[in-house]
Amino acid sequence: MTQQRQTKMLDVTPCDANKCDVTKFDVTRLAEQEVEKFIPHRQPMILISQLLHYSHDSLLTQTDISASSAYFDANLNGVPNYVGIEYMAQSIAALAGVEAHLRDDIIRVGFLLGSRKLKMHIPQFELGQSYQTRVTRLYQEESGLAVFDCQILHNQEVVAEANVNVFQPQDALAYIAESTQ
Repeated sequence: MTQQRQTKMLDVTPCDANKCDVTKFDVTRLAEQEVEKFIPHRQPMILISQLLHYSHDSLLTQTDISASSAYFDANLNGVPNYVGIEYMAQSIAALAGVEAHLRDDIIRVGFLLGSRKLKMHIPQFELGQSYQTRVTRLYQEESGLAVFDCQILHNQEVVAEANVNVFQPQDALAYIAESTQ
């Protein structure tokens, strides 16, 4: 599997009518799919719980907060709000993963570069609550550089928001090797 990831030429363009085959799998049944099928992360670092809805350039995910959630803080009785940026980033990765499945491509690593207009309207994500993260692609270059509008919602109210900048190179291993030389 690792060899395939290193040698296959990859397409980082978003899905459109010419590139994606929505018959590859039923996107209306995303909630029944394991999250790890769509992102390069593995436990215990998978922070989102479920994929809820895909549409062109957009994905809605859910994160359920429990005492076993990564970064859970018993003193806060929840997860600190700054972890929300990772909920956004993993939701972006999941969107890329859904689109990769639709193109019959592999799941690839991407990088969180930064954010603009980050606003956290709550101090923590509370124990026993579920939060939905909506990510919408605003812009993407052929190089893999992209900007997303992200919102985290609780009971349909925005509790965190940001524009998130990401980069998904054609070959992550080559990119890392290049940057360390």
